Amino acid sequence: MKHFLSAIAIACLISLSTKMATAQISHQVFDNLLSTHVTDTGTVNYMAFKKDQFKLDKYLATLRSNHPSESWTKNERLAYWINAYNAFTIKMILDNMPVKSILDIHDGKAWDVEWIKLGNKTYSLNYIENKIIRPVFKEPRIHFAVNCAAKSCPPLLNRAYSAKTLDEQLENQTRKFIQNRSFNYISSNSIKLSKIFEWYAEDFVPITSFVNTYTKATISSKAKVSYLEYNWELNGLNK
Repeated sequence: MKHFLSAIAIACLISLSTKMATAQISHQVFDNLLSTHVTDTGTVNYMAFKKDQFKLDKYLATLRSNHPSESWTKNERLAYWINAYNAFTIKMILDNMPVKSILDIHDGKAWDVEWIKLGNKTYSLNYIENKIIRPVFKEPRIHFAVNCAAKSCPPLLNRAYSAKTLDEQLENQTRKFIQNRSFNYISSNSIKLSKIFEWYAEDFVPITSFVNTYTKATISSKAKVSYLEYNWELNGLNK
């Protein structure tokens, strides 16, 4: 009887540990911060965010102690890395306020500095984007989700990314960015696009086909393609 009860207890523990291992990390704290301090159009009130920095730091601590594992679903892992990229970018701006542009930080190499501790590793923003998110997930729509804190960057979503709604969020962000004339000018025979499409051209092949998916105009496969200048001014208020 004792052996039978012990077996049940062990089975329960295994079941519980499995559920804990596969449980999705909560991004609710970050979600609340974004909905409070970021407008619907992506303008960030960094001064107000600064007053809530202890909440952001709490969220970053949660990310550090809950590093993605293979037991997580693909959407859980991708949502984690997108949120991590955006949250640590905001953290960098807050730690260097007042600042007019992210290019003013670390001599214009803010993306190369290894300072993001997650689990047992230390990452840079560039590593997260170009060594994890892009090659692992092969999802071009992430370029409209990760935010570089600049006015020409796709607007920061004022909600955290969630595994359950990830596809819908990525689809909406991509469509809104491509159709926004502040970032792209599109006609049937000529398209002037954000530099993002030039910098990451390999992720959008063929470019006219990708853009056609999200625009109301029908772009010719022979359309002239050019790229707009990038405005690196901060995407919000810091004074």
